[in-house]
Amino acid sequence: MCGIIGYAGTEKAAPLILDGLKRLEYRGYDSAGIATVSDNELQIKKDQGKIDEINNELTLSDMNGNTGIGHTRWATHGAPSQNNAHPHTDNENKIAVVHNGIIENYSELREFLVGEGYEFQSETDTEVIPHLVDHFMNQGKKFEDAVRNTAARLEGSYALAITFVGEPGKLVIVREQSPLIVGLGADESLVASDIPAILPHTKRVIILDDGEMGVLTAGNVEITRVESGETVEKEIQEVDWSPEMAEKGGHPHFMLKEILEQPDAIQNTLRVPEGELGELSKILEKADHIYLVACGTSHHAALVGKYALAKLADVSAEAIISSEFQESCVPKEGDVVFAISQSGETADTLKAVRVAIENGAKVVSLTNVVGSSITRLSELSCLTRAGPEIGVAATKTFVSQITYLLLLAFHMARKRGQISGEEFNDMANQLRGLPDITREVLDEVNTQTKKIGEEYTDIKRGYFIGRGIGFPTAMEGSLKLKEIAYVHSGAYPAGELKHGPLALVEPGTLVIALVTPGPARERMIGNIEEVRARGGKVLTLAPEGDKEVKEHVEEVISLPQVLEILSPLVYVLPLQLLAYHMGVDRGHDPDKPRHLAKSVTVE
Repeated sequence: MCGIIGYAGTEKAAPLILDGLKRLEYRGYDSAGIATVSDNELQIKKDQGKIDEINNELTLSDMNGNTGIGHTRWATHGAPSQNNAHPHTDNENKIAVVHNGIIENYSELREFLVGEGYEFQSETDTEVIPHLVDHFMNQGKKFEDAVRNTAARLEGSYALAITFVGEPGKLVIVREQSPLIVGLGADESLVASDIPAILPHTKRVIILDDGEMGVLTAGNVEITRVESGETVEKEIQEVDWSPEMAEKGGHPHFMLKEILEQPDAIQNTLRVPEGELGELSKILEKADHIYLVACGTSHHAALVGKYALAKLADVSAEAIISSEFQESCVPKEGDVVFAISQSGETADTLKAVRVAIENGAKVVSLTNVVGSSITRLSELSCLTRAGPEIGVAATKTFVSQITYLLLLAFHMARKRGQISGEEFNDMANQLRGLPDITREVLDEVNTQTKKIGEEYTDIKRGYFIGRGIGFPTAMEGSLKLKEIAYVHSGAYPAGELKHGPLALVEPGTLVIALVTPGPARERMIGNIEEVRARGGKVLTLAPEGDKEVKEHVEEVISLPQVLEILSPLVYVLPLQLLAYHMGVDRGHDPDKPRHLAKSVTVE
């Protein structure tokens, strides 16, 4: 849950690193720092707090040297503090390290190093790394070889960027189960944990794989295998994201910008190659059992996929929360695990993938990031095309995942003869019309949801109900209210109200009911009446023109008539906006919800 940025080139490193750190703020952090090498000395400035606060106090950009590393830390070992902030150094202040991940055998290594006379200044697992590098250099190893020997001793997940005062102009980097990319400019090389940090400098990137080490100098990088030292030829990829795509675009928050970008995200994902859908369909059709494995918002997308595959294609799939996969599932040869992750680096989903592989199951994946860890472990990796998502709360990646899963369900339904060619064309045409429909919805409901958000700013709790494919959408609306507005909320299948949740409804309780088109509509109206009979206030999302619904509720958000199977792409929009406006009204930063991070790289 950290951000790494490093620079080796001809310009002053500190201002560039500071800018890169600010572009990584969305990953979540509690402290930050920078180290540069200048005149055979290591300069370090770091502290607990936000980057702007630290910079105002320490002037991070006022550090000399053309080589440096920076870091934003999210605490795993040791509380947030100046001592625990990265970078960390050896006792002689010659070697500086930034690290993302967890060193699982740090206690054992720390005990060994203390026995060798090393003194520790922090509570972190990271500090063993510079001491180990120094230990091996004291044995006569060169800097690069000392790093290689150190990596061989580490157990766990780590992305490392390391500097040494004796070799200014050089960075050594290592990756193992934690993302790390290299950016190549004309006279500069950069390393980062995510692409937005380097976009102002270059679009030419190399993505490291597990077990690889890189040596960066101005405009050059050499990649080798940690274990063997063998040179690895890496493909240089061109990233088609512009720096402006990772900025707010004039909106007050990234979250609002990204909510409004969802029509484009849907449109871009609709461009998935037909051949890719065909290849994925073949793998799934041959499966004895299909597991849709995901966390958080991606799990809600997986639930939509489960409903769509069953309803349209007569394909059964089980949607499993990643962290529960190894507890409740027994994957075996012949099964397929379909991993769904926005970042492709989600630790719980990666764990599920590795369990599946160990048990002989096939793995396919759907992510938003080219070359991410999950894609490289997959027999087939498929991509949504949402573009960079900076806000911690997922919005446009969610609708992109749903769009892809609906396309898959349509493709499999037609291939399996579950729908006619005419039905397929009708559904496909309606899906292709969703970018325009969602753009219209966003234009029309933004003001209404802002007004509703102001009205309910002081509520303590809220509940969401839905039926069928509307239930996962209700779950996503509930999650957004928790994430952004910090309002306790729960989501229930409406049919479950009488089995317990109805006891929570009292006069004034807010219940948000999703009345999606389809056969469940009449039963939903009955559930709404159950809530109103107990004094609850009902905010309803319903198809426009549904006069009967309006007679039963306090307020209706009217939405365009679409096929029931497509409704999640439309119904989620006002729920996202409602959470956004309520969060802002309550004084919260919707881009950086407390205690949360964008890329959850720790189990």
